[in-house]
Amino acid sequence: MAKPDSTPPRADTFVRRNLPAAVTIAALLLAWQVIAWTWLAGTHLLPGPVEIVRGIIADWRLYPGNIGATMSVAARGFLFGNAIAVLLAFVCILVPRAEGPILQIAVVAYAVPILAITPILVVLFQGDRARVIVAALAVFFTTLIGTHAGLKQADRASLEMVRAYGGGRYAQLAKVRIWAALPYLFAALRIAAPTAVLGAIIAEFLGADRGLGIALVVSEQNLNSVRTLGIGAVAATIAGLAYWLVGLIGRLCTPWAPASDGMA
Repeated sequence: MAKPDSTPPRADTFVRRNLPAAVTIAALLLAWQVIAWTWLAGTHLLPGPVEIVRGIIADWRLYPGNIGATMSVAARGFLFGNAIAVLLAFVCILVPRAEGPILQIAVVAYAVPILAITPILVVLFQGDRARVIVAALAVFFTTLIGTHAGLKQADRASLEMVRAYGGGRYAQLAKVRIWAALPYLFAALRIAAPTAVLGAIIAEFLGADRGLGIALVVSEQNLNSVRTLGIGAVAATIAGLAYWLVGLIGRLCTPWAPASDGMA
């Protein structure tokens, strides 16, 4: 008689994995609301979650156009920045002499504060190109390092087998290294997704016709704390959804990789 499967159902595993985080978040929100209703009552310094949600509902017309503008910039920056990062990671493997200079330039680009170069980009590029470049720069380093590390982690025995059958670096890259790097790539993309949203919002601080960033600046200038925190909550929700969605896609595309907490 076959031994019954003792593996817990996937739904039960998901609940057990995420329940502590959900309880912690709920407790923090409750504490925040209690403080807003008691200690900070009447000061308007820190609206509670209930007031923020009410403000979002009241300002619902504010969000569709601004979310669309920010997500358009973030999505393009995400695609362009990650595409260049993956391409340069491949170059590092195929042309070993280029690995050092590429990684050094990437470190320098990562070390330069985004707020320091955004005004220059705004002057050099018209329209939303500057904001797209800022979003691309925000994701570039993480994806480059993650992909490069994954390509380096390819199984040596498999690489030697490809070489034994006459394959060179290109064959090793296509048949072994890319597959080994996929879990690392998607792990980097999970981090890059919310970072692209943040990069787009930061770029909007210094000039944009519309977007969550410019809406945030206007609400701060008007001392509208409820709207300011509402915009921040919406931006954080979008970033969290982007993180979750990329993680889900990564899980579906790399079923052989160990599952990480909160991915799916």
